[in-house]
Amino acid sequence: MFTGLIESVGRVKGIRPFEKGFDIDIESGIDLRGDALGDSIAVDGVCLTATKISAGSFTATASAETVSRSTLGSLRSGSKVNIERAMTLNSRLGGHLVLGHVDTVGTIANIDTLGESIRLKVNYDRAFSRYIIEKGSICVDGISLTVNRLFPEAFEVNIIPYTAQTVSLTLKGPGDRVNLEFDVIGKYVERLLNKDVNTNLEDLLKKQGFI
Repeated sequence: MFTGLIESVGRVKGIRPFEKGFDIDIESGIDLRGDALGDSIAVDGVCLTATKISAGSFTATASAETVSRSTLGSLRSGSKVNIERAMTLNSRLGGHLVLGHVDTVGTIANIDTLGESIRLKVNYDRAFSRYIIEKGSICVDGISLTVNRLFPEAFEVNIIPYTAQTVSLTLKGPGDRVNLEFDVIGKYVERLLNKDVNTNLEDLLKKQGFI
């Protein structure tokens, strides 16, 4: 699990394809000597497992499922990517709960400046609109951001100057694709409500132990 607070902007060193997937070597930009094989590392918001680790780089495998659901398939040698290691139990949760499981891929519609901040508008599949609310959290390329405005098939977020200097998202432009992960809490709530569609709210709360 992650927080959506990017630790560094890494660089893709190499990609070795295999059937429908690939191994990827990434220069992390952070000291990984305290990390271990099998640890989870988010790359542009996609949870990957480290299969090789050195002081400043790691190797991971992107499966066919991962490639089909994310933007990782468009990475090339030299591509810049957002890096975050999995949180620990004593970590501060400065962003929001992020699983690293991408729900869908959005497309940047517009980027402009708003004072010293950057305003980003992203188009996405409206089938996911039930998972997003104004002032709620959304993960864009691994970055925890607050939704400022909602449209039928798009949303807007602001990126503050500090964040803009520490992520790779600001290197993208209109038409570029981004990984989107919606708030996991909303998805679980929907699942519970759909399971008990014929149960009134009071009975549902009793069943789940809230009252």
